[in-house]
Amino acid sequence: MSENGGEGMRRLRLAYRDNDRTPVIYCIKEMARQYYDIDVEVLRIPGTQEYEDALFNGSCDVIIEHLEYLYAYAEKPGTEKVTMFCAPRLKRGLDLVVRPEVRGLEEFKGKTMAVRGSGRPHSIMLWLRMMGLKEDVKMVIVGDDEVGRWGQWKKVANGECLATFMDPLYLPQALAGGLKVLQVPDLPIIGHYSQACLAKFGRDQHDLMSDYVKAVIHALCLMRFRKEDALGIASKEPMKLMKIADMKEMERQFDCIVRDLEIRPYPTPEAMAITYEISKLEYGAKEINPLTLWDWHWIKDLDDQGFIDRLIKEISPAKRT
Repeated sequence: MSENGGEGMRRLRLAYRDNDRTPVIYCIKEMARQYYDIDVEVLRIPGTQEYEDALFNGSCDVIIEHLEYLYAYAEKPGTEKVTMFCAPRLKRGLDLVVRPEVRGLEEFKGKTMAVRGSGRPHSIMLWLRMMGLKEDVKMVIVGDDEVGRWGQWKKVANGECLATFMDPLYLPQALAGGLKVLQVPDLPIIGHYSQACLAKFGRDQHDLMSDYVKAVIHALCLMRFRKEDALGIASKEPMKLMKIADMKEMERQFDCIVRDLEIRPYPTPEAMAITYEISKLEYGAKEINPLTLWDWHWIKDLDDQGFIDRLIKEISPAKRT
């Protein structure tokens, strides 16, 4: 892939909420700049309501996380149509932490699980249902304001709860607190780094969107196959935004992010269905076919044309030896 970029580049405004997402975001930004003549303006919108309004009030062109609310928006009369177009992660990617003596899920019956109050708490209920434990485990909502960001593990360490799910980015504090990870099946879901735009923007800026999706896939390949190069990007602005001072910790978190990334970011029926169910539970979405919000033709066109296979071949370690 040849590099280009410079003055007169096309512009796309990409909005996000959580700085933990910035390693992926800034890899997309750099690939867009280097190879596809796109200046991706990265905009952090930390307020939940402000973020959810951003597509509709013109604050941005694309959003890159937290799409569940859009199903409820789509049902409102007069609301502009939206398009979800990218799903690089098809699972929650959380680790289940328990006290050292816990050996298996059979010990969960009649016990209490600490559940983080933000970040899809209803997904835990759906996971319990998937595991046949919905009626046997009590969920206790614990907010970050009580225990610190992803600090629900403290309720497990002090004996109040048997288990909690944690983002692996924050896992070391739980392990240092004497807990362990219990390996369990994950819940299919449209996870982090999924993206959406207004349907009109996708139509009016079709070529820009096609090249932007190329940049997204290029960034995913870079992170998967050229760790050193991708980590070089992540260790700059993302590392500052994530408030990480130690390079080893930055590398650990980078590895946690990369482990679940899909090179071909198609959604799956299972992940779409569960994500829609969460939208009904948390946002009151009622009757809409979730397929009507998805458009993966940009990905499919690139895939059918061999773009993804060529990119993998060129960027993978085998190409460099």
